[in-house]
Amino acid sequence: MGTDKSKRIVKLKKGEELFREGDSPDAMYIIHKGRLAITKQKGKSHITLAELKPGDLLGEMAFFDKSPRSASVVAITNETEVIELPFIALDQQYAALPQWVKSIMKAVNGHLRRANIKIRQLERTKEDEKEVFSPFTITQLMAILGFVASYYGEKSEEGLQVPGGTLRNYTIQVFQQATHKMQTLTEVLSDFGYMKVQQLGEGKQKILVTDLDFIFNFVDFYNNQLFSESAKKYDVSETQLAALKIAKYYGEKLEKNAKGFVKINLTEVGATCSKDIGLRLSLADVKTLSDVGLLGDYSSDGTNDFIEFEVDYIAEIVPYWDLVHTLKAIQSD
Repeated sequence: MGTDKSKRIVKLKKGEELFREGDSPDAMYIIHKGRLAITKQKGKSHITLAELKPGDLLGEMAFFDKSPRSASVVAITNETEVIELPFIALDQQYAALPQWVKSIMKAVNGHLRRANIKIRQLERTKEDEKEVFSPFTITQLMAILGFVASYYGEKSEEGLQVPGGTLRNYTIQVFQQATHKMQTLTEVLSDFGYMKVQQLGEGKQKILVTDLDFIFNFVDFYNNQLFSESAKKYDVSETQLAALKIAKYYGEKLEKNAKGFVKINLTEVGATCSKDIGLRLSLADVKTLSDVGLLGDYSSDGTNDFIEFEVDYIAEIVPYWDLVHTLKAIQSD
C-alpha cells in the first residue's frame, strides 16, 4: 500500500473480530484475502447472517449516518486480510463529489437500511405466529400458579407442594389456558430454580414452589410493564438484557454510594466480559438503556466510557427479563 495513509491492511486470524455489533463505526472495508462472517447476537448465541469473500465490501452503510454497527464481523479463515478505508479520509473525497451524486448515494443507502428493517420485521412476524407465550399468557399463568400455590399448597421442608389436579383445573376451567403451557412454564421455572418438578411415574408429578415471592413479584413487575405508565417502563430486548446482566455482574462487585449507585468503566468491562461471563457488551445498548432511564448516567472522558446506575434495581429486574425472553423464545412446532 506504500505510504498511502488513507487505507491500510488489517490482518486477522480465524475467530478474530473485525468489529462488534454496537461498536461506533470509523471505517469501511474491502476483503483482500480470506473469508469473514457477518454475525448477530440472538439470545445467548450468535447466528451467521452471511459469509463474505475477497472483493466484497462491508461496513459501507455506516459511512452516511455513522449508526452503530448493526452486526459483528469475524474472520472464518486464517490469514484473513482486509483493506481498511477510514471514514475521515473518505469524507474528504466524498465532499468533492457533485451534490447530485451525493444525494443519489444517500438515497440508495437509506433505501437499503429501510429494506433491512422491513425484512427483520417480516421475519419477526413469522416468528410471532409460532409464539407459545404471549406477554398476557405469561402473566396469567404465573398468577394462576402463584394463587394455587399460596392458597392450596402444603408446606414442606422443600417448599410449597402444589396439588397438580387443582392447578390443572384452575388452568383449564377457570382461566381457559392450555395445560401444556402451564407444564412448560413449571419446567422453565424449575430450570431457573424457583420450582421443583419431580416425575413420580404413571403420569404423576410432585410440584413444589420453592420461591413464591419471586412468582408474585414477577406478576406485579410484568403486569406493571404491560399496562402501567411507569416512568421506568421499557421493553428490554435480548441484546439489552445482555448489557443489564453485564452491569449487574460487575456492579455487584463494587461498593455502592449513599444513594445505592455504582459506577463501572465500560471500556474495561467490554474487554473482559466475554471471558468472565460469556457475554459481549454493546455500547449502543447501554446508551439506549441510559436514555430511557433503566440505567443511570452515561459519560465519557474521551478515552473510557462509564455508566452509573442503581445496582439493586438492575439486580431485581434482570431475572424477570431473563424469564420473559426464555419463555417468549419457546415456539410451537
